[in-house]
Amino acid sequence: MGKGRVQYGALPWRIAEGELQVMLITTRRTGRWMIPKGWPMDDRAPHEAAAQEAYEEAGVRGRIDPRLVGAFHYDKVRKSGETKRLRVDVYPLEVVEELADWPEAHERERRWLAQGDAAEAVREPELKMVIVGFRP
Repeated sequence: MGKGRVQYGALPWRIAEGELQVMLITTRRTGRWMIPKGWPMDDRAPHEAAAQEAYEEAGVRGRIDPRLVGAFHYDKVRKSGETKRLRVDVYPLEVVEELADWPEAHERERRWLAQGDAAEAVREPELKMVIVGFRP
């Protein structure tokens, strides 16, 4: 994968009512369920970029783990209509703060789901596997 073909994603998680829950957000254009993700940032390590995306897209902050828990591929449809195959490296984020307002609050929905339900809600088969296989 060349430059510009890798993004970094955060897997926001918590333990609530004795079960592992994962937060998903909706994508801006299609409204499908996804994890927060974005492009590399020159001034940040991959896991730190993932944490920044979680803040901007989902309004959550917490402890980001620098260990990669998996990766998945998806097809990004550009505004031009061109499709680009991207890989997303995923880092777990233990959520300690949920903000009432955040940069993309008016553009996205966010939802906590039980681990299995989160896996069912996403479309990408590899992301399903990352979610199902995650252990804090």
